[in-house]
Amino acid sequence: MKNMASKKQKKTKEKKKEKPEEKAEEKEKPKKKKVTKEAAEAENAVFIGRKPVMNYVVACMTYFNAGEKAVVVKARGQAISRAVDTVELLRRAFVKGVEVKSIDISTEELTGPEGQSRNVSTMEITLVKA
Repeated sequence: MKNMASKKQKKTKEKKKEKPEEKAEEKEKPKKKKVTKEAAEAENAVFIGRKPVMNYVVACMTYFNAGEKAVVVKARGQAISRAVDTVELLRRAFVKGVEVKSIDISTEELTGPEGQSRNVSTMEITLVKA
C-alpha cells in the first residue's frame, strides 16, 4: 500500500513541475489582436436582445462616459422596439445633448436548421453626443 501511495505522490509532483513551465511559455508569447476598421467601429455598438431596457441604457451611458462621441444601437426582429425604447430613454432622461445622427433599416435573410430561409428586419440607430 505504501508503494502505491508513494507512486501517486511522485506522479503528482511531476505534474506540478510540468505546469509552471507550460505557463511560463504561454506568458512569453504575446497575444496580438488584429483590429480591422469594422472591428474598431463595432467597439462602440450596443446589441439589443432580451434583457430589460435599462441594461442597454446603462451600456450606452457607459460608452458616452468613457469619452465616445458616437454609439450605435443595433437590433433585429422583435428587439427593434426595445432599441427604440432604449434610445428614447437615453435621450430624454439620462444623457442630455444626445442626438440621433442616423437610422438605418434593412432586412437579413436567415437560414433555419431545416434549410428554410426567412427574412428578419434589422435596425441601426447611431447616436451622437453634442
